[in-house]
Amino acid sequence: MENINHPLLNWIPIKLIEKDNEIYFEWLYLADLKYDDPFFDETIAKCKSHTYNSKPFKAVSILENLRDWSNELISVELKSLVFHVSRCGSTMLSQSLATSSENIMISEAPIIDQILRSDHFSWDEKTLLIKSVIKLLGQKRFPEQQHLIIKLDAWHIFNVDYLRSIFPETPFALLYRNPIEVLKSHQKMAGMHMIPNLLPSDVFGITAVEINEISFQQYRVLVLEKYFQGFLDFYDIDQNVVRLNYNEGMKNVIEKFISYIKVDYGATELDKMYERLKKHSKNDNAIFTGDSYKDEDLQIDFKKLIALYKKWDNEFITS
Repeated sequence: MENINHPLLNWIPIKLIEKDNEIYFEWLYLADLKYDDPFFDETIAKCKSHTYNSKPFKAVSILENLRDWSNELISVELKSLVFHVSRCGSTMLSQSLATSSENIMISEAPIIDQILRSDHFSWDEKTLLIKSVIKLLGQKRFPEQQHLIIKLDAWHIFNVDYLRSIFPETPFALLYRNPIEVLKSHQKMAGMHMIPNLLPSDVFGITAVEINEISFQQYRVLVLEKYFQGFLDFYDIDQNVVRLNYNEGMKNVIEKFISYIKVDYGATELDKMYERLKKHSKNDNAIFTGDSYKDEDLQIDFKKLIALYKKWDNEFITS
């Protein structure tokens, strides 16, 4: 294999570090660990105990190192970026795809979010960094690996135009679900992006005035409105997009996604993907019996959200 003798094989950048007004990148050694956890930070946590990663001094580099080293390693082809509205089957999609030995499935890598939200770089520097990081994360570490798929954080829909400028030919996927079900899921346990000010409100295009005028619960509705509007805006101008609806069933989602990215998996690989659907997305030791929110009552105004969802769904039906 091309990378077998390269000293950076199995090393990946995982974090930005700011020190003395300079930016550095922390690196992590993966050994033979594959990206098969529900979220990328879980994979990072597993690697922390490795001898190379538990030393008092961390492995760090500068921006120029990242660029140069990424060009020295062979990476697999980027097949798709997956955008989603949260609690819509994105983790199940990524977990199913991760079962294939042909795939490198990266699920919400923190370093990609750090770069996208950083104020320390020009747009040209960000572009260089995003490309370099993705190449390094997607380095070919095992002979059978052929396809790189990246699931982004939900709020990265607001970076979709910029990401399209970087990857003009890459198929993008927009995964969604009935927003009432999404809200009821967050009512049981809210994700960080659904809690005001855990992420800067300007990430979502939400002003401080808007936050002060609405309730904690209504904030979640506003975030979802922004997501669906972002989906609508991008879909209006971009044709290299596949729309994936959780409510049509995850097997249908997987089949449609695979067809769109034009990957011909063998029967064994497909069987593993479909078998994974029987387990809980975040715990492959637990059987998935479906989720239901019939008893959850939402004391909020979601008329605008439903209108956006119906507009999105109508475009889906008629397109």
